[in-house]
Amino acid sequence: MPRFLAVYTMKPEDLTRFRSLPKPEQNAIDAIGLRQWADWEERQAAFLADRGGMVGKTTRVTRDGITDGVNPFCGYIVVEADTIDAAARQFENHPHFTVFPADGVDIMPLLTDPT
Repeated sequence: MPRFLAVYTMKPEDLTRFRSLPKPEQNAIDAIGLRQWADWEERQAAFLADRGGMVGKTTRVTRDGITDGVNPFCGYIVVEADTIDAAARQFENHPHFTVFPADGVDIMPLLTDPT
């Protein structure tokens, strides 16, 4: 079955705004969102090829050297689906952007065989 990389995205300013909320409010959002996320993973378990994880600050390496990088990536997961549209539908109403202050999930086909 085809595999797709799904990248969770969040604008840095949205994360900053979330982290500026009072801690009890952040904790309440986290409690709701993490429960809904776990429920989503349970419903999608048959299609999860790699549960991935959340990621931290970016370091960028180019021919000019190593620097701090900035991008909207905050996590990833690998899913299996017949088509990219089917993969995208798995993320409709995902708590990443319905509960947390995130902007979306980018879906890309993996073009190489994992073995």
